[in-house]
Amino acid sequence: MEKRYFTIGMAGHIDHGKTSLTKALTNVDTDRLKEEKERQISIELGFAPLYEDQEIQISVIDVPGHERFIRQMIAGVAGIDLVVLVVAADEGVMPQTKEHLDILKFLGVKNGIVAISKMDRVDEEFIELVKDDILGELTGTVFEDAPFVLVDSLSKKGIPEIKELIIDTLKGLEMRDAKGAFRLPIDQVFTVKGQGTVVRGTVYEGTVEEGQVLKIMPKGLEVRARQVQVHHHPAKKAYAGQRAAINLSNVSREELQRGDVLVSSEHFIVSKTIDVAIRVVEDLEHIVKQRMPIKLHIGTAEVMGRIVFFDRNEIKEENGDILCQLRLEEEILTKRGDRFILRRPSPQETIGGGWVIDPRANKYRFGNQTIEELEKKKAGTPRERITAALLDAKSLPLTELIKRTALDDSTLREHLAHPEFVFYNGKEYTLKLLIDSIEEDMFDVLQEFHHSHSMKAGMNKAELLQSLQKRFPKSLLDFVVENGITGGAFKRKEQFVSLAGFVPYVPKSWAKRTENLLLDLKKDGLKVRYLKDYFSAAGIPESIEYDLRKFLEDQHLLVQLDDQFAYHGDVFKEAVEKLQKGTSDEFEVGAAKDVLDLSRKYMIPFLERLDAKGLTKRVENKRVWKK
Repeated sequence: MEKRYFTIGMAGHIDHGKTSLTKALTNVDTDRLKEEKERQISIELGFAPLYEDQEIQISVIDVPGHERFIRQMIAGVAGIDLVVLVVAADEGVMPQTKEHLDILKFLGVKNGIVAISKMDRVDEEFIELVKDDILGELTGTVFEDAPFVLVDSLSKKGIPEIKELIIDTLKGLEMRDAKGAFRLPIDQVFTVKGQGTVVRGTVYEGTVEEGQVLKIMPKGLEVRARQVQVHHHPAKKAYAGQRAAINLSNVSREELQRGDVLVSSEHFIVSKTIDVAIRVVEDLEHIVKQRMPIKLHIGTAEVMGRIVFFDRNEIKEENGDILCQLRLEEEILTKRGDRFILRRPSPQETIGGGWVIDPRANKYRFGNQTIEELEKKKAGTPRERITAALLDAKSLPLTELIKRTALDDSTLREHLAHPEFVFYNGKEYTLKLLIDSIEEDMFDVLQEFHHSHSMKAGMNKAELLQSLQKRFPKSLLDFVVENGITGGAFKRKEQFVSLAGFVPYVPKSWAKRTENLLLDLKKDGLKVRYLKDYFSAAGIPESIEYDLRKFLEDQHLLVQLDDQFAYHGDVFKEAVEKLQKGTSDEFEVGAAKDVLDLSRKYMIPFLERLDAKGLTKRVENKRVWKK
């Protein structure tokens, strides 16, 4: 079973014991700032590893609960799979607890556990009353049916029970999409002495690995993942759902900020105008008016803008979805389905939240016609449904597409005929943009391989596919390789794949020594020394000897007789021609020795090499030249 990675969040009112509960569960104090220690509140997001086995890894975010730090709270919750709502037994549900509940609802968090904390502060006979009161306050929220645990972080009561409940709940959940394009909204940027710029965040989707070329969006800066860390431990890869710190090259600390997004693909959309479906909080204190300034929290970004309605001029209260548009002052990176929160800048309050219908919207006229168009967009056109299904699964047969899109056979076939969809291997559909993206990934992998292994004809196809198989099905990767060969992007020699224009070469640092080796070998003619002696005399290290031998053989500059001896390519060719002229259609070993004046230690491996190359065939004690 593939290992799964999850992040959980601690949310709740200030001083209700979130950080203490995190410490009791993980033995990590997430209040690391001096100011946090002094004031005994969490200001920045705190992180800790909670649990790991062969099947699952769980991290914890301790989300600040104070009103002033609401934006950090939103940034933290946006990347989590399960929320533990911490409510103190001696205070119950507070105003900020309710605001957190609204935010969780708007961000689409469906999985929750209620931790009723500080139980030792309440008399035992009141415990049931406290519990009923708190659970009553949660009626109608995302935590209405959530399991609850009574805990006390100091005495450790209930800590084993809540930890077990968290693990069991997450083991029953699906992991985030590890096969999609990598996306990490940045929530922290800092510099490590001797290392350079480091960014940290929760991997929303996809995977990232050491050495991978990435982009900082919306700025468009190209960077490389120099190192990847998960909970302060070096890792070759970070997966969707993990908290990761990535050391980036080619960028300074000053060029980055919280809210930037680290991605592996340019297929994400950058925009300042987005169509959205929103819902507002039930106890809205102030009227939301047409074109009113708003503060958008999406991922870890916080952007000012205005809200534009097409069927009203204000909102006082509303239970259903409102289809509208956000026109922002700065570009953001987003895609359809992303969740967000809207806040009023002044007076500060949460207005509502929702999801992105169209990340690249146009400007529309006020009126019902626009609302009808937005309703269609919200439901998704047939093409959008097909695209969404294929972006999720990467490739699907027609029968599965019918299930996932709820479209009939004829409608599906009509839209699948469009060039953006590709039918392959006689049974599955995929997206052209995915094929192009995979081909780009393969190009980058092969380019890096050629740079590191310039003497090899190419990369083993199985190894090339394995580097991408976490993200894409093998059948699709096979198709992209064959399609790339047909289209002239790649070429293949036996099981090795290379870029079409690549020609193997000896690295510049070893070129002169290789030339000396070949001259030395050619000078000795047919009576050569052990091959390893030539490499040693030329000063070529054992670490590259195998690759260089193979390269020289592929270029016909060297002919290996056996494990010990080899001839220069020209010397071998001349010897074959001389032997052909000096013998008849068939000959014995003795005749060959006379023609070439060679001892048995050279003659036998030489003749066996002739057999292996298909120039001769051994028949009893004789060799027969092949025509």
